[in-house]
Amino acid sequence: MIWGVALSFTWLRLVGDARRLRFRARWATRLLRILGIRLEADLTHAAPGVLLVANHISWLDILVINAVLPAAFVSKEEIRHWPVIGPLAVRNDTVFLRRGSRGHARIINAEIAGLLAQGKHVAVFPEGTTTDGHSLLHFHAALLQPALAAGRPVLPLAISYWEADGQRSLAPRYDGNISFGECLHAILGRKCLVARLVTTPLLGISGEDRRQVAAAAREAIASAAGLPLAHNRPGTPDDLPGEPPSSGRPTGNPNPAPADSV
Repeated sequence: MIWGVALSFTWLRLVGDARRLRFRARWATRLLRILGIRLEADLTHAAPGVLLVANHISWLDILVINAVLPAAFVSKEEIRHWPVIGPLAVRNDTVFLRRGSRGHARIINAEIAGLLAQGKHVAVFPEGTTTDGHSLLHFHAALLQPALAAGRPVLPLAISYWEADGQRSLAPRYDGNISFGECLHAILGRKCLVARLVTTPLLGISGEDRRQVAAAAREAIASAAGLPLAHNRPGTPDDLPGEPPSSGRPTGNPNPAPADSV
């Protein structure tokens, strides 16, 4: 892991996009193996240059996605300044979104559109927070707008974690008051975990608006992951405009929505 971090600081900024994406996928795959996690991925509906929309359970989700569909992630601005993680995020095409700024949101929309136009993936977690993996929260549709405005499709990704005996696992959950250390301890305490990623048909290719696409993506992910739809208030999650700053945890709300968040 230390080798990967050190190499990322030097080598990643010297190579082209294609090699950097391949390295990112290999590194994520290696880390999952180190953690004792077997990845099962159904990429039937994958396509280049799409907005990846996934449910959010854990910091592991980023490794799971990067292992098979290396992507630029939309993240809150604060992460740029975190030790180790911040510089790595900067060198890995992370799109940083500043809370409460409509002008900045327009700049970010253009940046996301540019990445998609280059055939790169951009990933968002439209729930705006993590869950225990047993239900699916409201999706904040504004996070999908940059792709739709650029004429790029949305690819829903259903992520789930399973024990060796076939039961849904709570070990990777990183919600509520669970610390990173507690989460990591729970993961390492399992002899084997299975991470499952399933793609569903592309959305946003028939002129649907962002709310229609968000609702369809949520239903598709719920179906593919076998999750019920939680009837949470479709308001502004932590770290969005009008809310106080979060405690600075690495997940929980890694990609706050633009100001018009529903």
